[in-house]
Amino acid sequence: GCSPNGRNINDGCGSTSPDLLKLTVAGVRADAGIALDGDGDRVVMVDHLGRVVDGDQLLYVLARARQATGELQGPVVGTVMSNLGLELALKGLGVAFLRAAVGDRHVLQMLRTHGGVLGGEASGHLLCLDKTTTGDGLIVALQVLAVMKATGKTLAELAAGMSRFPQQLINVRVTKRFDAAREPSVASAIAEVEKSLGTRGRVVLRASGTEPLIRVMVEGEDAEAVARHAAALAEAWRGA
Repeated sequence: GCSPNGRNINDGCGSTSPDLLKLTVAGVRADAGIALDGDGDRVVMVDHLGRVVDGDQLLYVLARARQATGELQGPVVGTVMSNLGLELALKGLGVAFLRAAVGDRHVLQMLRTHGGVLGGEASGHLLCLDKTTTGDGLIVALQVLAVMKATGKTLAELAAGMSRFPQQLINVRVTKRFDAAREPSVASAIAEVEKSLGTRGRVVLRASGTEPLIRVMVEGEDAEAVARHAAALAEAWRGA
């Protein structure tokens, strides 16, 4: 990844392909690894065990650290796709959490509306408005390294306070746009899954803005149940 040829941006490396970084960090016994995307506004990290720490987990690390030092202002803002584990972990700390629509501009708008300083997406596009005005992967990484330095804890230890819930995302191709609430079979399937998941799971249905697709996302504690529910909802959409 360090020899650009004009065609290899994010080619087998970076925040979207961290596998090589995972092997390298563990192989050289580094404390952590940092993976940016092509323009540097997104970052994911790798702990010393070679495990990816995604944007949701990094957001948790920064929020907990700022709360401990009294620097946390307002709520933490994620998106409708942020992992439920982040919401529950912050709730356990007594930190308010809000969900914006997908997209960093929506996160930024909600932070400004509610006076928050930390927000972002699982992809690693995070906002630290007390340090900068826009997403910057280098600044986020430096903030996380500063927490590691100040606490003397590894990245693995810092991220351990948040448990990521299994998520299943299925893209369903559709020929028309329609409201799930107006399709009895789909609405019934959604209600059944939500009842099964209870307060420890979520269903998110989102129309793609660029393709004729419905994105079906199910999240919960049991990976097998999540996969089963997602498949059932996808089938309900296809048959509608």
